[in-house]
Amino acid sequence: MGTRESNGQPGGTGRRALLGAVVLGAGGTVLAQGGTARAADARHGGGGRGLKDLPVPAIVGHRGASGYRPEHTLGSYQLALDMGADIVEAGDLVPTRDGHLVCRHEPEIGGTTDIADHPEFAGRRTTRTLDGAAVTGWFTEDFTLAELKRLRAVERIPANRPHNTLYDGRWEIPTFEEVLRWQDEQTRKRGKQVWIYPETKHPTYFRGLGLGLEERLAKILRRHGKDRRNSPVILQSFEPTSIQRLNRLVDNPLVVLLSGASSRPWDFVESGDPRTVADLITPKGLKEIASYAQGIGPTLDLVIPRDAAGRLTEPTTLVRDAHRAGLILHPYTLRNENPSCPPSSARAPTPTRTATSSAPTGPTSPPASTASSRTTRTPECWPARTSSTADPSCPGRVTSGRPGQPCPGRPSRGGYETRAGDGVRTGRLPPPAARRGGRRRDARHRGRTGGPGTGGVAPAPGTPRGRRPAVRPAGLAPPGRAHGGPPRAPYRPP
Repeated sequence: MGTRESNGQPGGTGRRALLGAVVLGAGGTVLAQGGTARAADARHGGGGRGLKDLPVPAIVGHRGASGYRPEHTLGSYQLALDMGADIVEAGDLVPTRDGHLVCRHEPEIGGTTDIADHPEFAGRRTTRTLDGAAVTGWFTEDFTLAELKRLRAVERIPANRPHNTLYDGRWEIPTFEEVLRWQDEQTRKRGKQVWIYPETKHPTYFRGLGLGLEERLAKILRRHGKDRRNSPVILQSFEPTSIQRLNRLVDNPLVVLLSGASSRPWDFVESGDPRTVADLITPKGLKEIASYAQGIGPTLDLVIPRDAAGRLTEPTTLVRDAHRAGLILHPYTLRNENPSCPPSSARAPTPTRTATSSAPTGPTSPPASTASSRTTRTPECWPARTSSTADPSCPGRVTSGRPGQPCPGRPSRGGYETRAGDGVRTGRLPPPAARRGGRRRDARHRGRTGGPGTGGVAPAPGTPRGRRPAVRPAGLAPPGRAHGGPPRAPYRPP
């Protein structure tokens, strides 16, 4: 592994260095730009269409902070910025039946929303052929925007991210226009430009349905004045013809995404183009991409391949070749979860933790079944950052040691779990009840147990009036309590 990459660093440490640089947990990506690429940016005008304003390397929050919140929600996007992302991938764009663009990883939404809990939509479950594969579920193109707004987002991979299920049901599906308004709001609040990185998903499939993505996307960008060379919106797609079409419609920075070397973009399959990704990453292929785009987004295995056992091998020349063609690179995806890590970066699961209640029995103590032993494990490659007052029943959780702190090691679908005394109490989250212009709290939940102004969380004895006893995760309204439940047990530090 002695190959040296175009930045002069030993190639053998490249992937490990990238993995160590990501602070967003699951779902981060890195956008790198070499000196040759910067010089070549002038060919595209506008100093690389504004890309020169980004740090090198730049951290991209993949679908937001998708390792910590359900993906493609405003809460996930918000947390990505709070954790230091330079760019937020907001979002993967798919259309509704009435032509709106919404942010979902796929048009099939059975795994990322609570649609299965809506009996009124049961009859719309169907099977479609999506890029040559049969997919069964519910599809955005069969719903109007008003219907999709009745749904709530849930964690897509609960087996890998059980702590994310704590936030199931908290956010609705955002539209791309809502994301653009959120971007402007965050830019004002933070005093620096917030960048976003939307992707056209399955554009050939949707064009065949009469729901072309590129024209709709360009129209929205023009309406918001974000279709220019220096606009903080980078556009990406796995289908080169989609990027070529966008290149004719808008002046935004453009990136061609590249999957496995033997794969073929679906637009190539449909048009009969025999080329594969391996052809696109040759010097000739990269030169062609540079004629209509400013960058490529290769899967990590195209940069530093792995052998059959998952071990890292010698880096390829892709970084050097892309820089020579005047292209930036955005390798994806850096996840700190063992299923996505090479063996050298994986870690053993967190040992079983046991939380046993020593709180006195009685009407204020949690039921025995709730306070009994529970097992938890986390799938991260690296330990989460912790504070000096970590909760022993919640591994890897940053906490202040105060009561009411959500514990992602103890997920409850659609609910929350908190430490009450030395035990665990569970409850249901109030409905998000979000609307344009701000949040409202449902009157049924206002003032429950905690009184007005406490968000429904009971303060510990002696807590000054008006002071919240719990630390709220970024971008969340305060959690509520179970309806009609007994009062909390007095808090005792662990």
